Amino acid sequence: MLRALGVEDIVELYCMPDGNFPHNPEPLPENLTEISKEVVKKKAHLGLVVDPDVDRLAIVCEDGEMFGEEYTLVAVADYVLQQKKGNTVSNLSSTRALRDITEKNGGTYAAAAVGEVNVVEMMKKTNAVIGGEGNGGVILPDLHYGRDALAGIALFLSHLAKSGKSCSMLRSSYPDYFISKNKIELTPETDVTEILERIREKYSKHPVNTIDGVKIEFDKEWVHLRRSNTEPIIRIYSESQSLTTANNLAGKIIADIKDILSSMLTKA
Repeated sequence: MLRALGVEDIVELYCMPDGNFPHNPEPLPENLTEISKEVVKKKAHLGLVVDPDVDRLAIVCEDGEMFGEEYTLVAVADYVLQQKKGNTVSNLSSTRALRDITEKNGGTYAAAAVGEVNVVEMMKKTNAVIGGEGNGGVILPDLHYGRDALAGIALFLSHLAKSGKSCSMLRSSYPDYFISKNKIELTPETDVTEILERIREKYSKHPVNTIDGVKIEFDKEWVHLRRSNTEPIIRIYSESQSLTTANNLAGKIIADIKDILSSMLTKA
């Protein structure tokens, strides 16, 4: 596909589809140290990484730094919205940057419950022109309703070429947000529904979304609490304009949950 798009100089790493992975194939920064070094060494414009079923796209900038999996969709959406006005969708645990970019381009952003099928359903409902998830998953309805890293690559390369910017310059043109991912372990007997309801009540003066757990917005910060379907765990995702404040926000919610647990034990 890259050659068909006119990319002439391509260095392939581990592209033999034989099922043998030299490292964990999940496209996360800790697994991408080799391509990061290779991009710098070969003076490449960028590095492109997909997962084994090619529905997630991670990008490495020319300086070896990660573009950020949350920002794959942001950049691609920015390009699509410049060509075609419309709406966007991502899930509740994805970065606010997509909403910022969408509104800047005159569209409306909507949040869906976590899961590709939920994002697709919301995209159809809002007639979105682009959508996806913050794990590097891009969904382009004009092509099909499914996460597609190849579509993401084609759109990102078009965006990069037309912008005239380097990969790192393009990334720096987007608002900076940082996501903190935490969890709190409970006992199987814990009433998770009551905990989530009491958190919702405590923060009822703020915008709250309950379509998938509880998501609370604090201006440009947010925290999302989701129960695990397989373990007695509440997952806590928080986002802010620095990792420290995102961690602090998560810490505050975790402290709230511990207070609720204590009161539940006292009541019992």
